[in-house]
Amino acid sequence: MDLVETIAELDNQPDLHAARLLVLIAAFSDMGQRDTLEGLTKLAKLDFLLRYPVMLERALAAKGRSTRDVQLADHERLSVESQMVRYRFGPWDHRYREFLNILIGKGLVTVSVEGRKVLIALTERGRTLASELSATPDFQDYAKRSALLKRHFDVKATVLMRFIYETFPEVVSLRSNERIPT
Repeated sequence: MDLVETIAELDNQPDLHAARLLVLIAAFSDMGQRDTLEGLTKLAKLDFLLRYPVMLERALAAKGRSTRDVQLADHERLSVESQMVRYRFGPWDHRYREFLNILIGKGLVTVSVEGRKVLIALTERGRTLASELSATPDFQDYAKRSALLKRHFDVKATVLMRFIYETFPEVVSLRSNERIPT
């Protein structure tokens, strides 16, 4: 199997995406005033910045914040897998409901609806696994960057969506399945 096939196969492993989302949800699920992440739109936009750290770096710079903590490795800046693909609504994967259902099925998150808003919360088991994943070398960057997202992008979904579209106008101008330049 060559590198491109390996990368394509990894992208088809929903458990890997679900694990990344679990770490992200954990960062936004503090035990204080709010223990949920509000909305699929917000989850998708945050995951866009987490999944593509070059874009997180650009987003922080656009907000006038330091990009030092992103700590991009050369392979993240230059590799084929760091290129984004335009999906139906931009570079947000259309499989978020699938990934959430995996997390629900494994007893790691709960999802409830409040009005038109989807509330995503960790279970105790989910909190434990997210903590364990965050401590592993493979997920430490996700954990650190999720904390950055919490610190700088914990805003309403519509505010985040507007910011993304203003900062990255190229994400909506391309055709479906076309690569988005980083």
